[in-house]
Amino acid sequence: MDPLTVIAAASTAYNAIKRGIEIGREIQDMGGQLAEWAGALSDLDFLERRNEDPPWYKAFSSSVQQDAIAIFAAKKQAEAQRNELRTYIQYSYGQSAWDELLRIEARVRMQRAEHDHRRVEVKDAIVSWVIIILMILSVTAFAAMVIWLYLENNP
Repeated sequence: MDPLTVIAAASTAYNAIKRGIEIGREIQDMGGQLAEWAGALSDLDFLERRNEDPPWYKAFSSSVQQDAIAIFAAKKQAEAQRNELRTYIQYSYGQSAWDELLRIEARVRMQRAEHDHRRVEVKDAIVSWVIIILMILSVTAFAAMVIWLYLENNP
């Protein structure tokens, strides 16, 4: 999950929603696209939170700064999409349709947080523990080798 992929998914869903509105489709018929767009926005928010507090093994990487810039640009693009979408929906379907979209977005955010985002957090935790265990084993092996060499050379 990277910012460019997430904003590409959001833009694809956004364009499908926009086309649907232009040809007069009902907002309920675009539920899949609305959920996809809301999911991409949720992923973008997750990436932003994750980038603010990256896993310790990524904190020293220069990609954190690059990701921050990409996330910022994607968030601005998503904000523009949201504003334009709000105008389209309110004009074409009324305030109640916009409120419905906000409910869909809230539901998708909760689902993503419970499933997809939690899975990423668990994966990060597993990677962290594996790295820590490998570091401990490496230090232990090095110390054992030094002790063995010392004992071999000094009978």
